Amino acid sequence: MVYLYVLTVSLLGILLLFGVRMLLRNRAVRRFVRGMKQRLQQAEERGMSFIEEKRIFRPHRSPRASAIELQQVRSLSRQAEKALAQNKLDEAERLFIQALTVQPHAIDVQAELAKLYLTTGRENKAEAMYKELLQQRQDVSFFSNLGLSYYRQAKYVEACQAYQEALNREPQVPERSYALGRACIAARRFEEAAPLLEKASVRLSRDTQLLHLLAECYMQLGQTDKAEEVYRRINRLEPYDEEVKAKLLSLARV
Repeated sequence: MVYLYVLTVSLLGILLLFGVRMLLRNRAVRRFVRGMKQRLQQAEERGMSFIEEKRIFRPHRSPRASAIELQQVRSLSRQAEKALAQNKLDEAERLFIQALTVQPHAIDVQAELAKLYLTTGRENKAEAMYKELLQQRQDVSFFSNLGLSYYRQAKYVEACQAYQEALNREPQVPERSYALGRACIAARRFEEAAPLLEKASVRLSRDTQLLHLLAECYMQLGQTDKAEEVYRRINRLEPYDEEVKAKLLSLARV
C-alpha cells in the first residue's frame, strides 16, 4: 500500500509539473503574439506599409521570337563573312558583336569573333573569348587557339597546358605534338619537347622548320649525335642551305 501511495503521489507531481510548464509556454506564446500585434499597429500608425510578396513569372519566349532572332544572327554572320572576304576587318568585328547582342551565347559567332581577334594580333581578347568558349564546349580547336594566344603573349607555361589538352583529344594529329613541342622549347622544357617534335616529324617529315627546332632541342640537351642526324635530314631536303652545312661541319669536329 505504501508503494502504491508513493507511486500515485509521484505521478500526480509529474502531471502537475507538466501542466504548469504548458501553462507558462502558452502564456509566453500569447505574450509574443500580443507584442507582434502592438508593433504592427504602431508601425501602421507611423505610416509604414507592408508589401505582400508575389511570385514572379518569367515570360516564356515564343518559338516565333526565337526563330526571328536566329534568322537575324545568321544574316549578320553572313554579312560578317563577306566583310572578312573583302578584308574589312572592322566591319566584320562590328557585325559579329551585333549578332552577339541578339544572341549572346551563339557559340559559332563567338568562335568566329575569337578567331578574328587571334588573326589580327589581339591575343588578350582572343584569350578571354576562348576561355569563355571552353566553359560552354570542350572543343579541341578552342584549346589549340587558346594555346596560340598564350604563346604569342609569351605565356609559355599556360600555352603548354592548353596545347596538352588539345593533344589529349587528338593524339594522332602531328600538328598537336608540334605545337606542344614548340611551346615546351619556349618554356625551356627540352626533355619534354624532344619526343613530341620527333613524333611530329615522322608525319611532317618535310617540314624543315620543325626539324630545325628538333635539332636545336637536341643541342640544348647535349645530344649532339641526334642533332647531327636531324641536320643531315634537313640537308637532304635543302642541300643548298649553307647554315646547315656549317652546323654539320662544326658537329663533325666535336
